[in-house]
Amino acid sequence: MTEILPSYVRDGWWSPTDDSETATVRDSSTGAEVCRVGTVGIDLAGAVAHARSVGQRTLGALTFHQRALLLKQFAIALTARKDELYALSARAGATARDAAADVDGGIGVLFTYGSKGRRELPNARVVLDGPVETLSADGSFLGRHVLTRLPGVAVQINAFNFPVWGALEKFAPAFLAGMPTIVKPATPTAYLAEAWVRILVASGLVPDGTLQLVSGPVPGLFDLLELGDTVSFTGSASTASRLRAQVRPGVRFTSETDSINASVLGPDAAPGTPEFDAFVRQLLVELTTKAGQKCTAIRRAIVPAGREDALIDALAARIAERVVVGDPRGPGVTMGPLVSRDQRDEVLRQVAALREAGGRLVLGDVDEPAVVHADGTVAPAAEGAFVAPIVLAFDAADAGAAVHEVEAFGPVTSVIGYRDLDEAGALVARGGGSLVTSVATHDPAVAAALLTRIADVNGRVLFLDRDDARTSTGHGAPVPHLVHGGPGRAGGGEELGGIRALHHYLQRTAVQGSPRMLTAVTGVWHAGAEVDVSDVHPFRKPLSRLRIGDRIASPSREVTLDDIEAFAHLTGDTFYAHMDEEAAAANPFFPGRVAHGYLLVSWAAGLFVDPDPGPVLANYGLDDLRLLTPVSPGDRIRVTLTAKQITPRETDDYGEVRWDAVIHNQRDEVVAAYDVLTLVAKEWAA
Repeated sequence: MTEILPSYVRDGWWSPTDDSETATVRDSSTGAEVCRVGTVGIDLAGAVAHARSVGQRTLGALTFHQRALLLKQFAIALTARKDELYALSARAGATARDAAADVDGGIGVLFTYGSKGRRELPNARVVLDGPVETLSADGSFLGRHVLTRLPGVAVQINAFNFPVWGALEKFAPAFLAGMPTIVKPATPTAYLAEAWVRILVASGLVPDGTLQLVSGPVPGLFDLLELGDTVSFTGSASTASRLRAQVRPGVRFTSETDSINASVLGPDAAPGTPEFDAFVRQLLVELTTKAGQKCTAIRRAIVPAGREDALIDALAARIAERVVVGDPRGPGVTMGPLVSRDQRDEVLRQVAALREAGGRLVLGDVDEPAVVHADGTVAPAAEGAFVAPIVLAFDAADAGAAVHEVEAFGPVTSVIGYRDLDEAGALVARGGGSLVTSVATHDPAVAAALLTRIADVNGRVLFLDRDDARTSTGHGAPVPHLVHGGPGRAGGGEELGGIRALHHYLQRTAVQGSPRMLTAVTGVWHAGAEVDVSDVHPFRKPLSRLRIGDRIASPSREVTLDDIEAFAHLTGDTFYAHMDEEAAAANPFFPGRVAHGYLLVSWAAGLFVDPDPGPVLANYGLDDLRLLTPVSPGDRIRVTLTAKQITPRETDDYGEVRWDAVIHNQRDEVVAAYDVLTLVAKEWAA
């Protein structure tokens, strides 16, 4: 790997012929050359055009479910070859644990979006966002918010510390939304990004134009972007500010930047409590994982005044017991070097700035440490980028702005004392906006009080206690289900967050029209649109024959007092509204004794169901049930059931059908409305 690292553009591998402007990437433990990075002569305009044309076309031909299945297959392909990525990660200073956080974390994002895309999105190309809005008294004019994919390219500019996870957390939601991606990795670990892209390309699974990689500088790229394109950036706040200024109007820009994250030790978490121990364990993990090169790492440990020494002593003991600094390929090594000598020098400069601002060095030092080499010998590494864990201490009353503003992006944290919860919250807020703050407490009152003080300056808050310490993913581990981002200094953007992440790559549009028109453009039946009441019961139709608007209108059934009492005694639901005439009549919502809502829903099923074996395989739930009009003894009810949404499942021989169910009384008043969910066979031989 001593040649120029190739890029993958326009569905082919490309390398520059001019190597005069390349950067050399070195092994962070030994200083040996790994590769050179350069892009002189690359056709960025061609790459962008290829994404907008070919990539948009191939992704546009797929539904959300089909894209989700491809994400799952991508994850399987990477899993089969992840040992190769682990081996390369060691060259960047990653231990096996570090590599797992990056490689397995990225694969996990693919699996998660592959699953959530099929569970939470329709097997379609348009997503409904929120309920229908009735805009006319007679229901002939409706409004609906829809989400459709953007027409451009998703450009991602990544940081060096997570070349796999950091890229895949952006790629997965963009791909699922239907946008092609151009990946621009950071130079020090670009060879890892090239490796995972190469694995996916070799799998033959990547649709044309949907994934491109630029292994090096991208001068002029922002000049090529326009309305419908997006930029996602991870890195320093200063770089984010510079890039944001270059983005043209109409181009969406999101950023996740450096963050002075905090972890607060609750006043109840005294030494010897499970919460104190969990706090120390977590602090050690965040100090040493990836050698502290994490945007979510704990930079400020905020603890009750007088408890600083106990924390420092406990952390020192744990470091002595568990931390072995060295080449990740060496025996017993638990913490590797920083990504480069330049990064090491920058971290030490920031440590010096913190010390000049009043920080006392209480653990570690800034000298070249003796480290374990790959052959097992222990000696300083003149060409390596090693820094041993460093802990500084500040007095809250004397701590100036530096501890809340200066980030040493390595194995460095500061301990600050606080006097009460108000001061703890204020110290957290002085970080200017963070990705995450964790709180170790077993006292719900402490948790509630701190949340009101710190939620507005954090993208995520973790409460750590004895009940979740073993199952918690931890302070510094964003998960694909929850938003990753934060306000202020943290960038003001967000990534991940489950299906929310797709919204960065979708346009929300308010669509207005008649029920017939909204049904046509959304693929979901709206009340007032055409229906088909035929002689064939909809439950006799397999998915291949069932159509939106297919309906059954049932006969009516009288509700008697005997029915109400029988249901009450059978179920045990003897609530007074069903059993006591005088008490029921005194209730402002009821005219007297009324039927149970669940009795009416149960009877409705009996009125619309077709009992014989057929393509309807199962009923698996109700959504949005509302009981709107009381039903008294002597009233009659009937139900209309209309096929509302049909969602085939790509890998199964059945799909989901959502039915619009409405129960009316003899006065045509709506008694109840809800959605019935069924699983229906795609084909059925009568």
